[in-house]
Amino acid sequence: MGKTLSRLLKYAKPYSKFVPKYIFVTIPGFIFSALNFLLIIPLLTIIFSPETYEVPIQVHSFEFSKDYFVDTFGLMMYNLVQTYGRINTLLFVCIFVVLSSLLANFFRYWLQRILASMRTYVMRGMRKELFEKITKMDVGYFTDQRKGNLLSCMSNDITEVQNTIVTSFQVIFKDPIYIAGYLTVLFLMSYQLTLITVVALPLSGLLISRIAKRLKRSAAEAQRLQGEILSTMEESVSGIRIIKAFNAQKHQNKLFDKLNERHRQITKKMFYRQELASPMSEFLGVTVAAIVLMVGGIFILNGQFEFGIEALIAYFGLYYSVLNPIKEVSKAYSNIQRGTAAAERIFQIIDTNVIIKKSNNPKPIKEFNREIHFNNVSFKYESEPVLTNINLIIPKGKMYALVGHSGAGKSTVADLIPRFYDVTSGEILIDGTNIKDLEPKDVISLMGIVTQESILFNDTVINNIAYGIENACEQDVVEAAKIANAHEFIVNLEHGYYTNIGERGGKLSGGQRQRIAIARAVLKNPPILILDEATSALDTESERLVQDALTNLMRNRTSIVIAHRLSTIRNADQIIVLDAGKVAEQGTHSELTAKNGIYKHLCDLQLLNN
Repeated sequence: MGKTLSRLLKYAKPYSKFVPKYIFVTIPGFIFSALNFLLIIPLLTIIFSPETYEVPIQVHSFEFSKDYFVDTFGLMMYNLVQTYGRINTLLFVCIFVVLSSLLANFFRYWLQRILASMRTYVMRGMRKELFEKITKMDVGYFTDQRKGNLLSCMSNDITEVQNTIVTSFQVIFKDPIYIAGYLTVLFLMSYQLTLITVVALPLSGLLISRIAKRLKRSAAEAQRLQGEILSTMEESVSGIRIIKAFNAQKHQNKLFDKLNERHRQITKKMFYRQELASPMSEFLGVTVAAIVLMVGGIFILNGQFEFGIEALIAYFGLYYSVLNPIKEVSKAYSNIQRGTAAAERIFQIIDTNVIIKKSNNPKPIKEFNREIHFNNVSFKYESEPVLTNINLIIPKGKMYALVGHSGAGKSTVADLIPRFYDVTSGEILIDGTNIKDLEPKDVISLMGIVTQESILFNDTVINNIAYGIENACEQDVVEAAKIANAHEFIVNLEHGYYTNIGERGGKLSGGQRQRIAIARAVLKNPPILILDEATSALDTESERLVQDALTNLMRNRTSIVIAHRLSTIRNADQIIVLDAGKVAEQGTHSELTAKNGIYKHLCDLQLLNN
């Protein structure tokens, strides 16, 4: 736990913004809190039993002791009583107590302001690092992760950690100062009675630590289930059409209810244990107080103490004041266990190794001049082989099409070029340099990619087309949309190019979404185009229009085109037929149809289907 906490506190750096101010504000806050209890001794004696009060002849020079403060205040009270009378002095003391309380609470409020500032620093720093790490991860990482777990870490776990930081900071700095201060004053008043108190503290801490250990396990399970609940909700929202189409609401509700009930049970147990820490520490404190009262009362009745009843009342006032920070420490310990469970989930993501790593000395590349070369490339997901010994040269300015049955490895070939994945063996070279040795940002900047699923964002049309392109002007966006045959439907939208298209472009049809994605690739104006089923979501008329635009766009560019509709790639310079992860055939449309092989079979199937 200590390592996790120290790592969490690093997000609050530089500490110079918080720690000195925090300590500076804590000390006067304690002084004003303790002052009221110390001053009650002479106050009660002088005002209500003046005949028993021994007037100090003089007050000695300043020293940090109970006697100095009591005698100084006592002499001041005595002089006030003699000058203004008991009632006026009582009024003065009440005003003083109110002002002292006001100052104590002012410093307490100041402390909370410092904590609020620090917790926002921590939240921002941790969320920033987590998000940056997620964006660095390779595409394969997200196929193995539930989105709900990532969303839960970004929201619930960060919030839990934020609260933990505040609690731990208070436990580290404020509460120990208060506890040490109160115990020091109690020792000065009566070391015998205070020894009884100190002996009981370890017992309380031992019991609470046992509760907290179980709490951490429950918290980790609750947070895992929270991630599953978010995943189920995300999948249900995304797949609502399928749920309704298959009348599967009942099934989905049962699945959600099962997770929700399990989460309720775990959370209930967690809260039970968490809430047990505070009453247990208070019970132990009251038990010790009863023992102290018994012992102190016996000593006073037997005349073994110089204590008066006023001093005993003040002692108990201070004793109950030290109980509160002790109770807060025990409660904080339970909260910290919950927070560290959340932090460990976050750090598990942050500490995940990035598979796609940049070279120590990456080479810049600003232009594409010759060719893309697959040199004996193999790839597998975990242990399952997807591509085997792919050898392929794609010259600049040529259109190469990848075809084959579903699962043959077409999309994987396309994903390897921009390094969405890294090859398992072999190498991919651009202009003779292994892409692993090139600057990743430069490699991506050479490519325009249109995927089978058009990925759009909850933003305006113009921002979606200009996504990732700095300082793109509206005129360029419009020209790109015209090339993609998207301009006509865009201008007919409610706000034209400034219409918000909803999450994932949900306000548009499939064909419209795809044309915006194509316009985005057009605007980037890259030397290399990767089109993965770029026209798959278009109707016949739109497909013809977009295909004409793409043909013009691909002229004098290097294009890698994946297509199920073989009619769209008849004019490709080379058609690569993949089968079970290997290159089975290669050639032009006429050459491959003459071979009467896999490609000819695929063409015949599509003719029959049409």
